[in-house]
Amino acid sequence: MPLGEEVIRRLPKTDLHVHLDGSLRLSTLMELARERGVALPSETEGGLLELVFRERYGSLQEYLEGFRYTVAVLQDAESLERAAFELAEDCQAEGVRYLEVRFAPQLHVRSGFEMEEVVAAVDRGLRRAAGRFNARPEVADGSEPRFAAGIILCALRHFTADFSEGYKRLFEALPDAPRKALHALASESVARAAASLRRSGQLVVGIDLAGQERGFPAEDHQVAYQVAHEAFLGKTVHAGEDYGPESIFQAIGDLHADRIGHGTFLFDESKIRDPGIENPGQYVEDLVQFVADKRITVEICLTSNQQTIPELADDLSRHPFGEMRKRRLSTTFCTDNRLVSRTSVSAEIRRAVDAFGLSAREVRDILIYGFKRSFFPGTYLEKRSYVRSVIDYADRVLAESESPATR
Repeated sequence: MPLGEEVIRRLPKTDLHVHLDGSLRLSTLMELARERGVALPSETEGGLLELVFRERYGSLQEYLEGFRYTVAVLQDAESLERAAFELAEDCQAEGVRYLEVRFAPQLHVRSGFEMEEVVAAVDRGLRRAAGRFNARPEVADGSEPRFAAGIILCALRHFTADFSEGYKRLFEALPDAPRKALHALASESVARAAASLRRSGQLVVGIDLAGQERGFPAEDHQVAYQVAHEAFLGKTVHAGEDYGPESIFQAIGDLHADRIGHGTFLFDESKIRDPGIENPGQYVEDLVQFVADKRITVEICLTSNQQTIPELADDLSRHPFGEMRKRRLSTTFCTDNRLVSRTSVSAEIRRAVDAFGLSAREVRDILIYGFKRSFFPGTYLEKRSYVRSVIDYADRVLAESESPATR
């Protein structure tokens, strides 16, 4: 039977790739902008949706334009804690039971507000939202799985001094350093902060590398990812979003990536640029087999890919997710940015079902794999127990939806 909206909402879900600064409530963005003196292009929600947070964008650069406003209002502990709390609440409302929030802490650093305080504010917001949700009777008595969350700290492939006060400090301290060295130092500081904060009991579970791939290779950040590797942190990398298969290989080979953010051009041999790769077709085939065999999970962001990749704009069925499914790759549905992409996990599932004809059982399996491949902030045995509770609940939801009494 067709997978209805209510069943999609009730099924337990994860969001393993969601940017905090791309997922504010629009009303909160407007309120914080007024309070903090940040000028917006419009003073109405309708105006902002028309001018900034559109359903379609002309390019990835255009897609990223809205972040100049969201980051600008998230420059203090109160706003960051509120944004994290509200994001968790919005996710809970649509059945997301595990959330990994990612953001670049250096974009929020300023004098008197260092990286540790930035992360602590987000940690407080997530813990507060989890505490409220898990106090619900149906969760407290074990009838439904609890809500849990983790934090992923992002390093940036590329930045300039005007990105934030934190980055400006770096340029001022090392005015003659080459760009590659600055990138490496910045990402290493993020990785060391992540390792330290995890040891101190914060919800930090991993690191990410985000930003423009072309011209800014993963190898520049090897030291940072080795630090994370030695600290047993989860490792994900934006790769194959605006560059080809080589970028995905770099993420896996140079940075030990456990997961790949987007991976949209995994199968596109036409985007290979290394003249040393004599047989692009075989290179892609070998890479795909490696990703499949090692169960490297691809964080699928359908809506944002359609918004930033012109060839997908009018036909979602052309998205490589269909081929990933045929190849039995490990995939999980993610939003990327709930505000910028104007989406939710439930909306992503709905679009996938409609475009690729997924059955209820296929959706259930994809959702469960999101939990299995998460960087869960707990022991392995705790994670197994948690995933078991999710599987049991998902099966119960599907069984109830198939019951004649509920049709």
